Amino acid sequence: MCGICGVLEFGVTQPGVDERTLGTMSDEIAHRGPDDSGTFLAPGRNCGFGFRRLAIVDLSPAGHQPMSTPDGSVTIVFNGEIYNHAVLRKTLEAKGYRYKSRSDTETILYCYQEYGVEFVHKLLGMFAIAIWDDRQQRLILVRDRIGIKPLYYTVRDGRLVFGSEIKALLKHPSISKEFNRDALEYYLTFLIPPAPMTMFKGIHKLEPGHRMVVTKDGAITKEAYWDPMPAGAQQTIDLNGEPTASSSFAAVAPNQSEAEAIDTIRTLLRQSIKDRMMSDVPFGVFLSGGIDSSTNVALMAELMDRPVDTFSVGFRDLEKYNEMGYARQIAHQFKTNHHEVMIDQKDAFDFLPKLVWHQDEPLADPVCIPLYFVSKLARDNGTIVVQVGEGSDEQFAGYSWMKRELGFYNGLWRAFRILPSFLRSAVYAVAGPPLRKQRQWLALDYIRKGAENSELYWGGAIGLTEEHKRNLMRGRNGDGGISELARSWHGEVLDRMPDADYLQRMIWMEFRNRLPELLLMRVDKMSMATSVESRVPFLDHRMVEYSMRLPVGLKLRKGVTKYILKKAVKGIIPNEIIYRRKQGFAAPINEWLRSTWHPFVSEMITTSWFVREGILDRTEVEKMLAVHASGRRNESMVLWTLLNLSLWHRRWFEGGW
Repeated sequence: MCGICGVLEFGVTQPGVDERTLGTMSDEIAHRGPDDSGTFLAPGRNCGFGFRRLAIVDLSPAGHQPMSTPDGSVTIVFNGEIYNHAVLRKTLEAKGYRYKSRSDTETILYCYQEYGVEFVHKLLGMFAIAIWDDRQQRLILVRDRIGIKPLYYTVRDGRLVFGSEIKALLKHPSISKEFNRDALEYYLTFLIPPAPMTMFKGIHKLEPGHRMVVTKDGAITKEAYWDPMPAGAQQTIDLNGEPTASSSFAAVAPNQSEAEAIDTIRTLLRQSIKDRMMSDVPFGVFLSGGIDSSTNVALMAELMDRPVDTFSVGFRDLEKYNEMGYARQIAHQFKTNHHEVMIDQKDAFDFLPKLVWHQDEPLADPVCIPLYFVSKLARDNGTIVVQVGEGSDEQFAGYSWMKRELGFYNGLWRAFRILPSFLRSAVYAVAGPPLRKQRQWLALDYIRKGAENSELYWGGAIGLTEEHKRNLMRGRNGDGGISELARSWHGEVLDRMPDADYLQRMIWMEFRNRLPELLLMRVDKMSMATSVESRVPFLDHRMVEYSMRLPVGLKLRKGVTKYILKKAVKGIIPNEIIYRRKQGFAAPINEWLRSTWHPFVSEMITTSWFVREGILDRTEVEKMLAVHASGRRNESMVLWTLLNLSLWHRRWFEGGW
């Protein structure tokens, strides 16, 4: 796990990438790699890389980056881990390649030399990669299939600048900060702008499963090389780490019996967790006491001859948010070396300035706070690598709202959509005033979507509905294209798999936006803030390809969410963990925003640039603050979304706070 950055100049009068600038850019993300640093300049000085290293595999100087081939023709900077690099190395050595290190970085270099831009299909892991090919005078940028690692870029004034974090780009003297007004609607809806958009105008995120090739004259080719929804033959990796032409697991998924599916999931999980134990430094698990983290512990314990290091976080004085009892049960049963940290609202409040800086753009998920503290706990105890449980609920339908949305789609939604359009519009017109008065935004939004022929499902983390935004935002004209974006996402699924059921469409959309850009970025940014690498075994792409093809009846059955995964881990972890009521990893912002934080939150939002400019209606903001403070309604997620936005703008554009 590392931090990368770089510059390609193609339209300037006299190309000459500045090495000191590369150093400044990489120093800005030193938290991502405190162990080593380096820079590279191409012979023509039209391309340069900067690098910060968090040493995980091959801790020797031989693993230093930027790394070049022996002839100097190809150079790489790389953030992530390639779990099948040892298998690939044997193949490449048989082809005549001679290694100077034990690092996975060197394997990527030779894979590129051997296979060109198709090298990415050989890799099993998580990665953000930049390669400079001096002979062909081209830059290749690649983000891993799922989007576990971030990669940002901007093209302006005849140069492309990229990096692991936006703050690295902003250290380049040619990059000026400008608020992306077009992204605001998307942020308020999805809690983070979908890729390729960011909250900084002109700065983009490379989408998951995409690669970009930039030539010496600035011509850019960007394309998807992988998609979570298999469509015909799709190159993947077998369980031995060898690249294969297609996913046999995905191919058999729809036709397997329940018993066969259970066996396949267990096989894939065991292999995935084993692969992610590759490390030359101490590793452990973030343990919440839920199904996913407990399974990580149990399967790691099978493979280890020492206790698993486990780490948990809880909240002082707010016991209802804590799952410590379940985490301790797992720690005791599997005899782990268990560590805990308890935080309160003062700890969280004092962290806010760091939170805003590390997020880069507002990331309106309050779980960022406990994630930071549990990551710090791991680092303080000498653990550099952790396994986390993200991605399981998305692919196996583990959320109650998935069951709710699917039930609504198959029931009232279909019945409502059968009505003539004039009747649907009449229902919306009649229901609108009373529902607005009662602030029943979600119910009203369902009716609006049906009346306007919009898609029902937009995502699992909707901050403000369109109805609420209409009430909150002044001078608003339309939805900024969000309903069309949702429609296009549904269309992409059906283009790849015309017979996809609605749950498969919902899950694909989670992999398209919320999972990579919100959930995985909160893990990446908060763990890397403490120089800890997080690995995600449930998001092994072989598992994803397989689970995507499983029929709805194996994921949701008789009201049981995550049905097939619960069956698969039975006997691996205790039944009381498997079948307990899902609590979820959360932060108590409802209480924090209602108590000692309230005066601060009120001042930050009501005096924010967005209110001063008339973008947000002050009266509506004050009403939400008052209603929440009184306890009459929980407005915590909307207020948290607006607080993140306000603090972000003050930090990055107003030079304050």
